[in-house]
Formats: sequence, structure tokens, C-alpha cells
Amino acid sequence: MERRFAFFDLDHTLLPFDTQALFCNFVLAREPWRRVWLLWFLPCVPLAAVGLLPLRTMKRLFLGYLVGMSRDRLEALVAEFLETDFEAALYPEVVAEVERHRKEGRVLVLNSASPDFYLGGIAAKLGFDEVFGTRVPLPEKMPLLPVIEGPNNKHGEKIAAMRLAGLVPEEPPVLAGSWSYSDSSADLPLLELAEHAVMIHPGAKLAAIGAARGWRTMTPPRPYPGRWSGHLAAALQACGLYRVGKRQIP
Repeated sequence: MERRFAFFDLDHTLLPFDTQALFCNFVLAREPWRRVWLLWFLPCVPLAAVGLLPLRTMKRLFLGYLVGMSRDRLEALVAEFLETDFEAALYPEVVAEVERHRKEGRVLVLNSASPDFYLGGIAAKLGFDEVFGTRVPLPEKMPLLPVIEGPNNKHGEKIAAMRLAGLVPEEPPVLAGSWSYSDSSADLPLLELAEHAVMIHPGAKLAAIGAARGWRTMTPPRPYPGRWSGHLAAALQACGLYRVGKRQIP
């Protein structure tokens, strides 16, 4: 019998936030002095917006808020984060889908562009069988510009990572009896891999594609009313000013 899968993106799919920003918010709330990181990160944002800085470099620059932190301290913060802010932010309706697929015997796969130093804990917490992310090795102390090993796990790289691990075939067909969940058109390769695709609060581009293909849409309640207010929430999180569980974005 062929294996059946349930593939899940993480950010804006299992929860209504970018987990990188949410974890940054968590760290800055506990160590406010790290906001000095904004002095060199914020000037880079407009450069990225006009394409002068690639996404991979911006991800490394973003992780600069962890500079000087020991590996033990970072791992302890990740463990606390997963039981507090992350737990509070999860979409219960999407977590219920994870549980449904577990009961129905599918292989649960978490596949995200997020750094892998917290993805393993998320996978263990939610009971995923396989996890793929952007590899960010943890030295004894975090440098100003952390290293990324291999590709940024985004777009087609998500499929390439699963192929390299032997989870899906070299030329993967549509996997019968399998499901895939994401919020973003960047995850079209992941959504197209499964027989059943589910969009979580899709943007206009993905919604149009999904409507043409008969894909299901889920719109679980969010702590902000729309996509632009979601960007504002992420900005507040990058400054350590967001309180999880409070509806504070009008």
C-alpha cells in the first residue's frame, strides 16, 4: 500500500504569524537590550524591498538579534517559547486537521522555511513524523550573522529536501490520498504535490488558483483583521512589543 501524507507549512498556516518574528518578540521581551539589533537591521529592510538584498541574506541579518547568546540559553528559550507564546498562537482548527490525519494513518510532514533550531521542537510537540526547514547550525555562541547551511527551504526547495531524504519520488506525481496545507502561493509546489490541497487565509493570487482547481479554503479566526494588519503585527514582534493573545491590531 502506498504511503499517504499530510504536508503542512508552518508560518501563517499552523498559526497566524511568522514564527521567526514571534520568537524574536519572545526573546526581546525577556532581554530588551537586544533591541539594539534594530539599529543595523531596519536600514536593510528597504534594500531588501527593492531587491538589493536577497531573502537568504535578510534571514541571516534578522537572526542577528541572537548575537552572543549561548547555545544552552537559546535552546532553553525555544523550549519555553513552545509552551507559551507558540502554544497560545496556534490555530486550533488547523491543529485538529493534524490530529485527523494522524488518526487516518497519514505520514505527517512539517515543511517550513523557518530555521530548524526550533522546528524539531515544534514537530515533537505536534506529533509530526518528518520535519524539514532551513538549516541554521548552533555554535557555542551565536554570531552576528548566523550561517545557513544549504538552501533557504522555500518554494521548490521544500520538494527537493523531501526528495533528497527519500520521502517522495524523484519525479513526484500527485500523491493519491494525501493532503497539503499552506497560506502562500510560494508553496504551490507543495500544494500541487497532494491530491487534496487546503489554503489557509490565502492571498488573492493563491485564492484565484485554488478556486480554479477546487481547493478547500480554511479561515480560522486571527488576532488581526487582514493581511496588512498582519504585517503590522510582525513589525511589532520584531521590536518585542507584541502581546500574544491580545487583539491589538485594529
